Amino acid sequence: MSKKIVIGNTVIGGGERIKIQSMSTHRISDTDKVYQELVRLKELGLDIMRYSVLDDKDASAFIKLKKLVDIPLVADIHFDHKLAIKAIDGGADKIRINPGNIGGENNVKAVADAVKSAKIPVRVGANTGSVEKEFLAKYGKNEISLGESALKNVALLEKYGVNDIVISVKASDVRLAVKAYEYIATKTDYPLHLGVTEAGTEYNGVIKNAMGIGALLLKGIGDTIRVSLSADTEREVIAAKSILSALDMYDQGVKIIACPTCGRCEWDCMAFAKKVEDYTANIKKPLKIAVMGCVVNGPGEAKDADLGVAGAKDHCAIFVKGKIVKQVDKNDVQREFFGEIDKCLR
Repeated sequence: MSKKIVIGNTVIGGGERIKIQSMSTHRISDTDKVYQELVRLKELGLDIMRYSVLDDKDASAFIKLKKLVDIPLVADIHFDHKLAIKAIDGGADKIRINPGNIGGENNVKAVADAVKSAKIPVRVGANTGSVEKEFLAKYGKNEISLGESALKNVALLEKYGVNDIVISVKASDVRLAVKAYEYIATKTDYPLHLGVTEAGTEYNGVIKNAMGIGALLLKGIGDTIRVSLSADTEREVIAAKSILSALDMYDQGVKIIACPTCGRCEWDCMAFAKKVEDYTANIKKPLKIAVMGCVVNGPGEAKDADLGVAGAKDHCAIFVKGKIVKQVDKNDVQREFFGEIDKCLR
């Protein structure tokens, strides 16, 4: 089991629920936009948010934003140790650095001292574009060079007394990412932040992340996740929640079972499933809802659903835990079924 680490008001590792992260496309110094985004994303299920810190204005914005929101905020800094220290002093709940590009051991020590003083954790990230040359020369481009490169940077922070560390070893190649995380999981008990980086646009990116992140979570590897997409940040959070829900690792919200339909289906099951998905998108209570194509298999196949609906020729049957509780006209099914959903929330 991984080590527990505190980030702001949340905890990762040590068997805690897998936390959902994302990275904003806004500058954190654009406080109004950032605040509105955080309120929206927290409602969707975001646990931790990361921001690029590019100048002093960004570094000093954390303290203002932390007065407005209670979600942990992470500062992502490269090449400038002074900005890292300013972000720490400014109230960042965690920083993400690559010690190898921060400018030498004296600079690493300065950041380490600030981190220890503020009592916040550090994420050390290695990816296929930042592998140390010595490991590439020794091992080639594979999971070992990626993992050992990250561990070298971890060791540098440990040298200066930092022990609250989160590690990531991301790759855009799904197989390599999985192997790298499997490798590093055997070498350390620090929490691991999972992701397939540069995964692409939404459709293909979700598939790649689901395969990589899902494969690792099923093996008990990973403590936080980010679904990296070339899409709106909201889509990253929704996708992450969906991946965790599919693995029964998300204890909030609605899980929808929807029939792929066949020739027996005599109603617009697919369109109705989408309406149910939209209607329940912001519900926090854990519910399992089934939308099935026909009554032949519907209640039986989805008997573990808290609530379900299945279509027939002239009506739809609404069922609870596999038992039909009412039959309604197709024209009334949305009103009747949404009413039953509302009852479940009382």
